[in-house]
Amino acid sequence: ALVQEVVGNFSNRLQPYGIKVAELTGDRQLTKQQIAETQIIVTTPEKWDVITRKATDRSYTKLVRLTILDEVHLLHDDRGPVLESIVARTIRHMEQTQEKIRLIGLSATLPNYIDVATFLRVKPDIGLFHFDGSYRPCPLKQEFIGVTEKKAIKRFQVMNEVTYLKVMEQAGKNQ
Repeated sequence: ALVQEVVGNFSNRLQPYGIKVAELTGDRQLTKQQIAETQIIVTTPEKWDVITRKATDRSYTKLVRLTILDEVHLLHDDRGPVLESIVARTIRHMEQTQEKIRLIGLSATLPNYIDVATFLRVKPDIGLFHFDGSYRPCPLKQEFIGVTEKKAIKRFQVMNEVTYLKVMEQAGKNQ
């Protein structure tokens, strides 16, 4: 469903430029003709992993010049090994063929972005872009409030009360 949503979104935005976007999932296969006519393929990590493992058929992979790994923070998740194998295979392909493939990792929640950049073999001085909270369209402010109540029910009541007061304090501002 997410792949279809991204394909629809990209197709609508890029169609005026003559850019064709296609879905490649377990439910949707592409013919060699469709691949040749497509500039952007949206797929899942699992499907791309299966495709790049096939050493005999390189019709998909030999044309790739950009790989965008959305939600790259999932390297620490159950899908992490799949993402790691995709990156490792892409890097090996670049080393063997001397062809350049740009790897882009995207995440809204990535505190260890330098470690991930190192894994992706990004040169930090020219290829690493970290956008902190100042780039947000709506400012985000964090505030920590300590609750010292020992009893669980009373602590829960205090947290609810503090949360309510903070929400009411902000309600109506910047609207």
